[in-house]
Amino acid sequence: MEQSAEREGLFNGGDVRSNFSSSPYSEISVTRPSWTRVLVLAGAATTIGCSLPVGYNIGVVNSPAGVIKSFCNESVQSRYGVILQKNGLDFLWSTIVAIFLVGGTVGSLGGSYFADKVGRKGALIVSSGIGTLAGVLFFVSKTANSIEMLIAGRLLVGVSSGLITSVMPMYLTELAPSLLRGSMGVLCPLGVTFGVLVGQVLSLYKILGNEEFWPHLLAFYLLPLLLCSFLLIFLPESPKYLFIVKKQPHLAIQQLASIRNVKEEFLDQEIHELRLEEQDNDVDESDSWNLLRVLKDKTLLLPLLLVCSLQAGQQFSGINAVFYYSVIIFQEAGFSLENSQIATIAAGCCNLLMAIISIPVMAKFNRRCTLQVSLITTAVFLIVLGTAATFISTISWMPYLSIVGVLGFVVCYGIALGPVPYFIGSELFEVGPRPSAMALGSMANWGGNFFIALLFPSMLTYLRAKSFFIFAIVVIALYFFIRFYLPETRGRDPVEVAALCKQGFSSRPVESPVNSASTVETFSISDVKEV
Repeated sequence: MEQSAEREGLFNGGDVRSNFSSSPYSEISVTRPSWTRVLVLAGAATTIGCSLPVGYNIGVVNSPAGVIKSFCNESVQSRYGVILQKNGLDFLWSTIVAIFLVGGTVGSLGGSYFADKVGRKGALIVSSGIGTLAGVLFFVSKTANSIEMLIAGRLLVGVSSGLITSVMPMYLTELAPSLLRGSMGVLCPLGVTFGVLVGQVLSLYKILGNEEFWPHLLAFYLLPLLLCSFLLIFLPESPKYLFIVKKQPHLAIQQLASIRNVKEEFLDQEIHELRLEEQDNDVDESDSWNLLRVLKDKTLLLPLLLVCSLQAGQQFSGINAVFYYSVIIFQEAGFSLENSQIATIAAGCCNLLMAIISIPVMAKFNRRCTLQVSLITTAVFLIVLGTAATFISTISWMPYLSIVGVLGFVVCYGIALGPVPYFIGSELFEVGPRPSAMALGSMANWGGNFFIALLFPSMLTYLRAKSFFIFAIVVIALYFFIRFYLPETRGRDPVEVAALCKQGFSSRPVESPVNSASTVETFSISDVKEV
């Protein structure tokens, strides 16, 4: 009864500020969020030192594939006396590439465990340690003449990357005030996008993607990783983790005051919200949260499906396939192979620009609106690309329409489909089930990436450009799922969002009032009691 009464005081008035009018600090504690030095440092250190290496290891192996294959063949021949034929060498190379994705899937699931056991920041430090070991293996693999080191390095850097994509968005969104959650959340995909681009540039043959320097190329990500790992030690732990999971309220409030750069007495609202979320978590924690419990809980079915479908849908939209096919498209438009690779890098720059633009977009626009715009326009450009690429050899101006399709797809993907899936789980789930839900979402992303990596070569062989129509159908299906079932999360408390989704497919989360940028929205007190 006391818990319900407290929540009624918080939410029944619609605007949180009206419930704190008696406090002389109320206006300060709920007014405009700001980018403090700690927030900026946390965002920069994790973006450069954590998510950039993830993207780097995604994009770095494509261009020097022939060079590394030659090393693998020579290593097997010198050590085992076996000369690999084309099929055997292709299988070995596929293993080296794909085991990174397997590691990412495993690391994602591990994120749930480490995020609760050693904390959000602690999990990122663990991932840095694993990534460092992988980089050392890459660097010495040629000297040691060991393909085993190369494979082990790819597996370990995949595990590190899975941990990062599972934990980093959760860590940053828990540091941020509610209206900056989206801007902090997109820093993870921003780093990944930037890392892919850096990997593509450095892996050009004239730079590091050659016979002499490919070990340096694979290990290059150690520079930002080690630099920013040192900074991670001095960053604060998530106040929500300390307050709700570790039951250390005094330390949590000290960390929160440091993050907000204000005195503790100015944090009335946030402390009150932490206490309410702690009470709700205590009610739900008859057993500790874990992956199995999250999967079994019917009240979490809809938000879990939303997170996993968005994460997997990001891959099934065909983003990696578009970048792979873009080299062919640019060649058909009259570019040389080298210039086609440069044009593909330019498309990557466009993708990076959209990731940067998404920071203010997530702060100013609602998730539902931006996602729907992104999905429907992405589908349109996939259809344009599929049509143009189908007739690219028969109609003279189709190569140019194909280029429009590639660039249009990249821009529209970057509006929301690129950044939002990474952090939406932190806005749909409360602190208790959040690590497991984020881990499952990250696993869906890595699993989708693995599935597309296996399937797309066959699609390219048998369907060629028509493959893009299949990707368009997937994006359209995702659009309708989001349109009917994704509640608006921007600026809302996760407790409120969870209440809107707890009835599964019987829920009507879209019928609730859309949150404004300046207030916490009203929702039924009966919903609060049932959380």
